Amino acid sequence: MKKLLLGNDAVARGLYEAGCAVASSYPGTPSTEITEALAKYDDIFSEWAPNEKVAMEVAFGAALGGKRSFCGMKHVGLNVAADPLFTISYTGVNAGMVIAVADDPAMHSSQNEQDSRHYAIAAKIPMLEPADSSDCLEYAKLAYAISEEFDTPVLLRLCTRIAHSQSITEIGERIEIGKPYTKDAAKYVMMPAYAKLKHPIVEKRIKDLQEYAETNSLNRIEWGSRSIGIITSGTSYQYAKEVFGDEASILKLGMVYPLPDKTICDFAAAVDRLVVIEELDPVIENQCRALGLKVEGKEIFSLIGEFSQNLLAEKFGRSISAGCEKLEQEIPNRPPVMCAGCPHRGLFYTLMKQKLTVLGDIGCYTLGAVAPLSAMDMTLCMGASISALHGFNHADTGKKAVAVIGDSTFMHSGMTGLADIAYNGSASTVIILDNSITGMTGHQQNPTTGLNIKGDPAGRIDLEALCKAIGINRVRVVDPYNLAQNAEVIKEEVNIDEPSVIISRRPCALLKTVKPKPALTVDVDACKGCKLCMRIGCPAISIKNDKASVDATLCVGCGICTQLCAFDALQGYQEEV
Repeated sequence: MKKLLLGNDAVARGLYEAGCAVASSYPGTPSTEITEALAKYDDIFSEWAPNEKVAMEVAFGAALGGKRSFCGMKHVGLNVAADPLFTISYTGVNAGMVIAVADDPAMHSSQNEQDSRHYAIAAKIPMLEPADSSDCLEYAKLAYAISEEFDTPVLLRLCTRIAHSQSITEIGERIEIGKPYTKDAAKYVMMPAYAKLKHPIVEKRIKDLQEYAETNSLNRIEWGSRSIGIITSGTSYQYAKEVFGDEASILKLGMVYPLPDKTICDFAAAVDRLVVIEELDPVIENQCRALGLKVEGKEIFSLIGEFSQNLLAEKFGRSISAGCEKLEQEIPNRPPVMCAGCPHRGLFYTLMKQKLTVLGDIGCYTLGAVAPLSAMDMTLCMGASISALHGFNHADTGKKAVAVIGDSTFMHSGMTGLADIAYNGSASTVIILDNSITGMTGHQQNPTTGLNIKGDPAGRIDLEALCKAIGINRVRVVDPYNLAQNAEVIKEEVNIDEPSVIISRRPCALLKTVKPKPALTVDVDACKGCKLCMRIGCPAISIKNDKASVDATLCVGCGICTQLCAFDALQGYQEEV
């Protein structure tokens, strides 16, 4: 049966058909939907793990026990999971283990551009890269076969365009795969004596995989005009096909590590001009150069950002084929902004008013850094706000500083930073922005919400009790909609000479369980046009004819703006705070 599927949904379907039994992931755009789709299959145990390292270890444990397993993450999440990744390369697996990593060229929802192919090379693990949804489904299935044949985890690399685009796929039936577990300390206990024996096995495996790369169906040549030969993979393959059609020969690489050296050399010998088209780093290009081939690549294309049909056409002086016309009218820029009623807005307004140095973290609350709030000084990576605050305060800058971190990010990697503060001592104030969900990636549950990936009741971590157990004696809870309370508690805690935690607790305004209040209205006679209400950066408020105006389609009646107006011009429902 044929079906139109999102790339991520197609990966999930392939994993399901291949008999995946256990899936553990941490949400991260653009990979999130894979595990969300897997959770709809009752044959698969699916979960959101606290972080990617835990997810990979859970998947390894399931594979060790004889069940095909999966874990998914975005590119920066693979950094978190790198520790088990490199050692699983040594141990190998029992049942198949597939690891999906979704890169984000152009940083649509990420703090850096990162080419995950380097991890495959460094860890000496095979990596497959699909070019459409059909590939996504088939490669996910084939990855398990490779994993079990070569006793290795397999990386499946996607990018934003492949993960979030749709194409036709062929749906099949599920098979059930299981293997018995046999105790084997020499294989799975990676202490030095055993690990030294495993390294030569890994090196031989790579050689065997290189031979496999020459004969498998993943790498194929599509002959066209031999005046130009293009080596490419993933979404770049789609762009090349749309721009060149049959006017170029294309070597489509589905296995991007290890590469098929002989196939590449034979292809190069058969074309007049050899070009590598790959986003981000020159991984394929460098391998071609190492083989002694004359090749063009990054002297034509940038190391930065995404490619497109238009870009390829421009670089090669070609006209765009039908259906790929360039838009004459420029699309208006729509910068991201915290939603109307966002519980973080009031808290950030208070931090801005008190002129505090704010070390931030990864989440939708990172938008507190942009105008008009401009209430954030740093964002590095998951959990770094707390650890960096500890170091910043020991630097004796003379500035009052706080860390802000979301509830899901705190569970991901904030706890250890807080333990450092409690153990090694700094008068640091950490603010946990508890909006009762993992917001930035689309409302996934986390260990503090009391619900699992399917929405069923689950164990719930009590943030107050956890912080106290870590060693923080001062733990306070505030309502971010209450500006006066925020100001009082924050001012008090940043001036206390001991560690403290403030939990800013209010559910995300977009949760289905949160019912919006009636929209506020403006008394235009009372409004003086002072624009003080604009300082909170709410998208529901604007100025029209020198008076405040509230967009009733956006306003959720949170009432924060009413606390700023000295003239009672903003009226309507206001919750008691």
